[in-house]
Amino acid sequence: MSSTPSLARVGETLRPYAASPVDVVGAPAAGRGLAHPAYLDTMMSAAAQVDPEFFSRFLPPDGGGRQSSVLLLFGPGPDGADSVLLTERSHTMRSHPGQISLPGGRAEPDDADVVATALREAHEEVLLDPAGVEVLGTLPPLFLPPSDNVVTTVVGWWREPCAVGVGDPAEVETVILAPVSHLTDPAVRHTVVHPLGFRGPAVDLGDDLLLWGFTAGLVTKALELAGLERSWDHTVTRPLPDRFAGRR
Repeated sequence: MSSTPSLARVGETLRPYAASPVDVVGAPAAGRGLAHPAYLDTMMSAAAQVDPEFFSRFLPPDGGGRQSSVLLLFGPGPDGADSVLLTERSHTMRSHPGQISLPGGRAEPDDADVVATALREAHEEVLLDPAGVEVLGTLPPLFLPPSDNVVTTVVGWWREPCAVGVGDPAEVETVILAPVSHLTDPAVRHTVVHPLGFRGPAVDLGDDLLLWGFTAGLVTKALELAGLERSWDHTVTRPLPDRFAGRR
């Protein structure tokens, strides 16, 4: 069993929409406003030098795709450990219900740029205050063929942590702060196998939560560029649970 910090999960107590958010960020006020950790500089420097195929073989087509953004936000969890902000998609969504994702969505006409899209979506989905985010840059745009989305990842440091919770229950089931030490723990890593043949990295988050697919590939590749990857056994394979494979 992993000895890494536990995940912080909120959501059930935040419904209906008007319910108050829960402050799952337990970092003391004195610890807020600190400079971002050096590994994020390492990540962004390395990301600027690798080919986009490092992240995915699906690259944006010429002149096609709907523009979208996601926010890869690092910051202190309740116990102060560096964590990544994730969401569990609503179980009632028509596409990818219950899957773990990064806050984000499609661009709107009023969005100034990809950063504005990511911060707006994060505010709508998890009540994140954009003013507390230090934007460090973006990762190469990637393509999601099933949804025809060109996705740009905005990387940020949670300089001023705030209360977060479910902002839109139609899209978000719960909000998760996953410690970086958990995401890189070899004991919770494996290769997931989709019934249609897809194979990719997965991270067991516990409590019936599984990080896999596009988001798992993106997060684990980013952590690798940051120099935080720990050796794990890629030969350990598990079938994708039926609830994620469209079978119930």
